[in-house]
Amino acid sequence: MEKMIEGRRRWAASWIKQQKGVKELVLDNCKSIEGKIEGLTDEFEELEFLSTINVGLTSISNLPKLNKLKKLELSENRISGDLEVLAEKCPNLKHLNLSGNKIKDLSTIEPLKKLENLKSLDLFNCEVTNLNAYRENVFKLLPQVMYLDGYDRDNKEAPDSDVEGYVEDDDEEDEDEEEYDEYAQLVEDEEEEDEEEE
Repeated sequence: MEKMIEGRRRWAASWIKQQKGVKELVLDNCKSIEGKIEGLTDEFEELEFLSTINVGLTSISNLPKLNKLKKLELSENRISGDLEVLAEKCPNLKHLNLSGNKIKDLSTIEPLKKLENLKSLDLFNCEVTNLNAYRENVFKLLPQVMYLDGYDRDNKEAPDSDVEGYVEDDDEEDEDEEEYDEYAQLVEDEEEEDEEEE
């Protein structure tokens, strides 16, 4: 049993060291236990794209410092505030999707003024979209934003930016799968050894 625990610790330490190079992380539908982002640390310093769609987030207050993050997907959660943390932790954010959250008024998104590089903001299915002159007021409040809910100030559709700059590297993905397979085999072998010893 101790061998298995030590093996897992070594694997975890190795895995954490490798996170420094990760540029894209998709955690969609991985449910959060306490409504907060879990397991994401400052080790992910190269991260440019983070997706946490439908994970049950109520807060992003414990988001680590992600200086290189350009695109953040937070849709279909229960976030109702704490957006000031984005300016502090993700100063280079360009695309932010908050669709389907509990954002009710313009004061909630006011902290996004500090995100000077923010070009695209999505608030579909948030209560704030029901306010009178919603689009005009958001563009006035956040002059740096070029696209709101997929359209510019003149209601012209935004170009598809989902693909731009976030092409998956198949070689890296294959390496990750191989490492996971090695770890799974290690755990399986150790469990078999433990069963034989018993």
